[in-house]
Amino acid sequence: MVYKYVVETINLTKYYHLGSSIIRAIDDVTLNIYRGEYLSIMGPSGSGKTTLFNLIGGLDKPTSGKVFIDNIDISKLDAYELAWLRCRKIGYIFQTFNLIPVFTAIENVMLPMIFAGKIKRERLEKAKQLLEKVGLGDRLYHKPMELSGGQQQRVAIARALANDPSIVLADEPTGNLDLNTGLEIIKLLRALNRERNVTIFCATHDYKIIEVSDRIVWLRNGKIERVEAKKYIEKASL
Repeated sequence: MVYKYVVETINLTKYYHLGSSIIRAIDDVTLNIYRGEYLSIMGPSGSGKTTLFNLIGGLDKPTSGKVFIDNIDISKLDAYELAWLRCRKIGYIFQTFNLIPVFTAIENVMLPMIFAGKIKRERLEKAKQLLEKVGLGDRLYHKPMELSGGQQQRVAIARALANDPSIVLADEPTGNLDLNTGLEIIKLLRALNRERNVTIFCATHDYKIIEVSDRIVWLRNGKIERVEAKKYIEKASL
């Protein structure tokens, strides 16, 4: 069965204790993300964007509340089940790329497929196709240090798509890139979102991403301040 929402959060909270103080990183966030949507979370530094990213991606556990991925309550999964879900349902793109420096581009892209149990021939073919798709067909055997920042982020995007995930989580994907390269990455993510119907959830402070987003969720002090569809933002700016 295909569910309308690929991600649902219900009263999601994440609190940290700092001495006698309580830091409310995420504070009672309820959010539905549609399948095939390009949704961006925006807000100032410290607003909770990365925390929400980590909670939805199963990289951190909430203090309270629920996260559903494809109608699966991830709080009920044991460590093995959660690892299975992260491997097959979610692709991750990080600001710092997080590529393995001793691996070539194609080896970095193949890595998630190893964990998914795909055979070597299938891994090689799929990784090559993905790297060609992101414009790196001539960089298959280059290591990260031999690639520019934009090229490394393209490898990271290909790696995120390796196991055909339902959702790709991108945490500040343009944060370490110059203006022109950042625009290229934004356009590439949008193209892949449309072609593959993969849901993009992007935590960012980069206003250029508004141009490709279907909806923008504005976060402040761990709470959703407002949710806007791009078409209404465009009308307001006329």
